[in-house]
Amino acid sequence: MEQQKIRNVAIIAHVDHGKTTLVDQLFKQSGMFRENQDVAERLMDSMDLEKERGITIASKNGSYNYKDFSINIIDTPGHADFGGQVERVLRMADGALLLVDAQEGPMPQTYFVLKKALALALPIIVVINKIDKPAARCDWAIDQVFDLFVKLKAPDNLLDFPVVYASSKAGYAMHSLTDVKKDMTPISELIVKHVPPPTGSPEAPLQMQVNTIDYSPYLGRLGIGKVVNGVLRINKDVAVARRDGTLTQTRISKIFRFLSNEKVATDEAGVGEIVAVAGLDDVTVGVTFTDIDNPMPLPVIDIDPPTLAMNFIPNDSPFAGKEGKFVTSRHIEERLRRETLADVALHVEPLTDAVGYRVAGRGELHLSILIEKMRREGYEFQVTRPQVIMKEIDGVMCEPFEELTIDVDEQYQGAVIEKLGKLKGKMQEMTNENGITRLIYIMPTRGLLGFRSKFMTDTKGMGVMNYVFAEYAPHAGEITNRQNGVMVVMSTCVTVAYALFNLQERGKMFMGAGVDVYAGQILGENCRNTDMVVNPAKGKKLTNMRASGTDEAVVLTPHVQMTLEDCIAYINDDELVEVTPKSIRLRKMK
Repeated sequence: MEQQKIRNVAIIAHVDHGKTTLVDQLFKQSGMFRENQDVAERLMDSMDLEKERGITIASKNGSYNYKDFSINIIDTPGHADFGGQVERVLRMADGALLLVDAQEGPMPQTYFVLKKALALALPIIVVINKIDKPAARCDWAIDQVFDLFVKLKAPDNLLDFPVVYASSKAGYAMHSLTDVKKDMTPISELIVKHVPPPTGSPEAPLQMQVNTIDYSPYLGRLGIGKVVNGVLRINKDVAVARRDGTLTQTRISKIFRFLSNEKVATDEAGVGEIVAVAGLDDVTVGVTFTDIDNPMPLPVIDIDPPTLAMNFIPNDSPFAGKEGKFVTSRHIEERLRRETLADVALHVEPLTDAVGYRVAGRGELHLSILIEKMRREGYEFQVTRPQVIMKEIDGVMCEPFEELTIDVDEQYQGAVIEKLGKLKGKMQEMTNENGITRLIYIMPTRGLLGFRSKFMTDTKGMGVMNYVFAEYAPHAGEITNRQNGVMVVMSTCVTVAYALFNLQERGKMFMGAGVDVYAGQILGENCRNTDMVVNPAKGKKLTNMRASGTDEAVVLTPHVQMTLEDCIAYINDDELVEVTPKSIRLRKMK
């Protein structure tokens, strides 16, 4: 493919700002699909979890043709917990589309990715999306983007960024708000005009760094990256420069180009092409495929360190092994090691004082997605309460802090401010517009564990909160995770409605009647601050005497449905979350 006709573009956006929908429209309008072809929505979201949650978790590649140009699209995750992928995939891009919601403006998680893009001096095209929203405020959003560029110290040549207005859902884009609503062509025009073709020489020694990993059931692990210099050909021996500096030899067995969201086999790839390569079974992120006679490895990718850790240990509850397929510590270790090959932001090390592994990641969501993936694959294990990773800086013990941005109806702001004060949050900014208050806080990562569910309760589900890593700062002091104790099951049994009816006035239930439980399992939350041992199988005493009057009707209050994230955030240090393919249980440590 001609080097001057290639454009490599990363798409940067906050969660739910319409990034994946925009890519769908670009692909559909490029003529890559037949008119009668059934094309799924959110093409780039290939994981079940991505479709369910409506977020991009793993970075993916695709491409479409515009006139005689080939435009490679690099879809980046919008959540800062998956920022480890963002840092890598931006290396493949020569420019970026910054997608901003016309109503919300740039959000905290956008700052994180944009900061990485500006550090690489990538030209930015700003797309003001969702302009068909009733509350859209396009000029305000552009002003906010400009302020953000200035805040991130963008070079002068990037401050004069091109702007395009779009509605991904409706499938049109415009250079000006007064233009005719037609199709997405203005975005492709700006990409071709403002994003430079890839640099590099086909005559130079081969250089291709692996930025992401894919898996094929037939070919095994595939390394995905951009050919920086030289030409990559199949059935040719190349040198592999690993992260530790060692060199090994391998043969390239297959090369795949990306066409829309599919892979197409090719015999060779030139400078600037983003391809998937098969041939190295243990390929990892950061390795460089280079010339065997004149090896020239590319610089190793630096990754921001993890901020949160939790222990993954084999399940030792009375119900262990009943629901899972992979239950031993060896199974857990093998799965975690496999995950670290593709996710360099994840750190795994064995525990020294017990059987199990300490897994460190970027945040609560990062770790809970891993746990959810493992349980869906048939793994059964237990996890402990997440702990922040402390650092000693200049002799002072420091912890990670987050910048938290909250948009909430002004009638609920008092409750939110009160809660954040107890969690050691420090208000940086407070603005009010059209009855909506925006609060910006700096607060310890510890304080945000489990805060989202309390926040949604306080704001009646109407609040929006987003946070991004800010800095390491001196320890903020003790933060109480939970005020209440729990109800602990006395012995293995099946829960009975009559017993739960009598217990529900003592607190909140986490399960209903007819559920198998075991000694030490957590049944619900006590209304007092101490734990209470209970018997959920206690039935009504029956006699052959006729009772006077009518019996009291057993009416159970609906129990609290706890998600995986809720459970992880809820537990204290002496409690565990038992995770199996069928169940998520809370229990006390033995």
